[in-house]
Amino acid sequence: MKVEDDKYCFVCGDQNKIGLHANFTVNDDNSATAKIKIPQNFQGWKNIVHGGIVSTLLDEVSIYACRNITLKGVTAEIKVKFRKPVPTETEITLQAKVVEVKRKLIMVKAELLCEDKVYASAETKIFNLE
Repeated sequence: MKVEDDKYCFVCGDQNKIGLHANFTVNDDNSATAKIKIPQNFQGWKNIVHGGIVSTLLDEVSIYACRNITLKGVTAEIKVKFRKPVPTETEITLQAKVVEVKRKLIMVKAELLCEDKVYASAETKIFNLE
């Protein structure tokens, strides 16, 4: 599979006019973080971020946690736990860390925090295409 970055990623692409434009920090310990406010136009129920958007954010921070291992990783599997409704227009923190590498599979744990409390978490398997 050939993958190419054209800067139109819905979450982080700076060329995507309707995207979220999230900026991730990749750390030397195979972790990644970002802070972002999700606009109201990404809600499901009133003032609550749509669950698909929450899953997408956890997916993206998981990919960024793998950046020191591979620049070409794709999600093979993601298991999301929703703990609390994520409010729109409120700063959230995304964080993820690689917990294991098995040949071409990278296991990552990710969290979405609001006011220092976990609102959603994910266990993600990233497939390394390199």
